[in-house]
Amino acid sequence: MAVNRYNPYPSDTMNLPDAFLSSMQQTLGLEEAARLKEALCDTPSTAIRLNLQKVRTEASLEPVPWCASGRYLPGRVPFTFDPLFHAGAYYVQEAASMFVEQAVRAYAGGEPVVALDLCAAPGGKSTLLCGCLPQGSLLVANEVIKSRAQVLVENMVKWGESHVVVTNDDPSAFAALPGCFDVLLADVPCSGEGMFRKEPAAADEWSPETVSLCRARQRRIVGGCWDCLKPGGLLVYSTCTFNTEENEGNVRWIRDTLGAEVLPLHIPDEWHVTGNLLKEAPFPVYRFLPHRTRGEGFFMVVLRKKGKADSVGMENRGGRKGKRGNASAAANASAESGVVRGWLRDADDFALWQEDGRFHAFPRRYLARLQAMHASLHVLKAGVTVAQMKGRDMLPHHALAVSTILHQNAFPKAALDYLQAIAYLRKEAVTLPDDTPRGIVLVTYRDIPLGFIKNLGNRANNLYPMEWRIRSGYLPEGIDGLPTLEGIKE
Repeated sequence: MAVNRYNPYPSDTMNLPDAFLSSMQQTLGLEEAARLKEALCDTPSTAIRLNLQKVRTEASLEPVPWCASGRYLPGRVPFTFDPLFHAGAYYVQEAASMFVEQAVRAYAGGEPVVALDLCAAPGGKSTLLCGCLPQGSLLVANEVIKSRAQVLVENMVKWGESHVVVTNDDPSAFAALPGCFDVLLADVPCSGEGMFRKEPAAADEWSPETVSLCRARQRRIVGGCWDCLKPGGLLVYSTCTFNTEENEGNVRWIRDTLGAEVLPLHIPDEWHVTGNLLKEAPFPVYRFLPHRTRGEGFFMVVLRKKGKADSVGMENRGGRKGKRGNASAAANASAESGVVRGWLRDADDFALWQEDGRFHAFPRRYLARLQAMHASLHVLKAGVTVAQMKGRDMLPHHALAVSTILHQNAFPKAALDYLQAIAYLRKEAVTLPDDTPRGIVLVTYRDIPLGFIKNLGNRANNLYPMEWRIRSGYLPEGIDGLPTLEGIKE
């Protein structure tokens, strides 16, 4: 079997657990289970989702049928060495999981909503939601594990959307915000059967006991935060596993115990999406099997919470007093905030506040919601950090450079070629053209912002975040931009 240079999965030697194979034979039948086993010993496909706020058109890459911005790549590439990856021009995401878009577009279109991605790290589905929720919606992306929450923050900053809050809380903490959310995405931790060929270690860790433990934990997660979903609200429940215990079994439990209606989606037959495998409970669910559909294992169902929506707004709800609970004391009227407003597109739509030497911009319409969240949750990121004080100097923050609210004429620009861009992302010195204005300069690659440099004339200070720099000194031979991404054009 040919192995892609940048995708060296030893899938042909994977040891699939006997108990797993036996369960799949019982669920799918002998012939289907044999085809699934063969697929799990093949090389995974690679897909990306374009950030359509930064990349406007694309011609050559093969589309992912169920996601407007999804594209398959011919093979795995070293994304670390693509400046567009660091600029948030696309996100590397498994193709089947992009199917969440179908649920959102079918049932959450129209007016802006407040959505919660409950188990969000590293950020694939959160960045997807940014692109398919109605314009003007607010997204809360949560991750309980602190280290993973920091990765989530980084990815959401690079994606650049301003209507995002990132939190670091146990899912049960959201019970303190009853009726806050119109949409709840619960991509719950699972036994990971659908990721065996991408992560062979998951197969080694699998056992029937793990499946049972995951099933119980998934119920605790959904049940513990059920109150935060408003009556009439939408629950999108998903896993990356095949078995019916964590999938159909839990859907039946949500329906019968919590009181939810299972909703159908209209899916073309040519997508080869598999339906319900639990014969005694034939409600509509959607399962991706890698021998039928190009992608990894994925399961999704759409449910609606019964009842009528509560009209009481979050501005009237209480909660425990948080350490940083004064988010509504925004709009700082200082001279500095006036300068910062000049850096923003549609500045009047945002409130500004200064905290710990930084200026933050957040959508005005959601300030009361943010205040309630600060009182009940651990908020790591809210909106866009737009500036920071360095001694007596006020500098634009890197998050502003890669955001979608940057006023494109606020700073002079300097275009970098591929090797200059890599040097910048390594936080090395970059030489700018002699006619580059002094002061803060926005550096770009293929007309997409990478970050800021402070040009002093005889030298330039690289302002790229130290903690995000490319640490590898290795540069794959022959790479000058990545040819597999040449289809991404302005």
